[in-house]
Amino acid sequence: MAREMADLGFDYIEMSHGIRISLVPGILKAIEEGFIKISSVHNFCPLPTGVMHAAPNIFLPTSADKNEIHSWIRHTRRTIEFAAQVQADRIILHCGKVPFSWLDPVKALSRYRSGKSLDALSQDPRYSRLLEKCLARIMKKKARFMNNLRSSLKTILPLAREHGIRLGLENRESLTELPLDAEMASLLNEFGPSGNVGYWHDTGHARIKEMLGVITQERLLSDNQNRLLGFHLHDVDTHERDHQPLGTGTIDFQKIIPYFKPDQVLVLEMSPRLKTEQIIQSRDYLNQLL
Repeated sequence: MAREMADLGFDYIEMSHGIRISLVPGILKAIEEGFIKISSVHNFCPLPTGVMHAAPNIFLPTSADKNEIHSWIRHTRRTIEFAAQVQADRIILHCGKVPFSWLDPVKALSRYRSGKSLDALSQDPRYSRLLEKCLARIMKKKARFMNNLRSSLKTILPLAREHGIRLGLENRESLTELPLDAEMASLLNEFGPSGNVGYWHDTGHARIKEMLGVITQERLLSDNQNRLLGFHLHDVDTHERDHQPLGTGTIDFQKIIPYFKPDQVLVLEMSPRLKTEQIIQSRDYLNQLL
């Protein structure tokens, strides 16, 4: 796997949340042989024992179940230690959600959006009211789960500092996932200016939120630019499918590149369904932007 990425012209790769424990010896061997380096690691990595598929949300730091939070802390600590082992200095975290067991406002919103064009929804006052109502319900319920998130992050932070690992909190595509986009900057500020807790920007997730009418890509970047640790770069097509080749979808990357800085990590986060030629196309497109 690492050899294939190196042969495509990449010096660095990100270890994703789909890495089974059985792959770790080969990854360590590739690093030892010197033909690949690890830029970043996505929690949980390697996967918890017995889990055979990508599962970044198998445990949530916001859960009402203390045992689940304990599992999140244990496996996130393992990710931090693995990142240190492969000489990466940052990990990417999903930060839980506000759960709705019934009367889920996001499902009601999705039903209303079904079959309607983005242009039609942007001019639809009923959709605007439904979106506002949905966000209000999430805001009303979020306090307990945000407190659980703060506590979970504070618990893992000493180990991250010990190993020189920075924690990148990723913006998410679902409305119920935390932290809410408009509150990302204030949460990061709670952890002070040290840089141990920062922002990880996913262009596809941000574009989906734009399409929903929630927040713009530029607003997210502008609000969090001083804490940016890195990017997951992928495009989104007109059907809201993400992880598409760069330059083939609806994202205007010219508006994103002003936020690139030399100390950030830029990761091409591509769908496994893409062909090799599309990966190379995205690599070349990014190089042209840079």
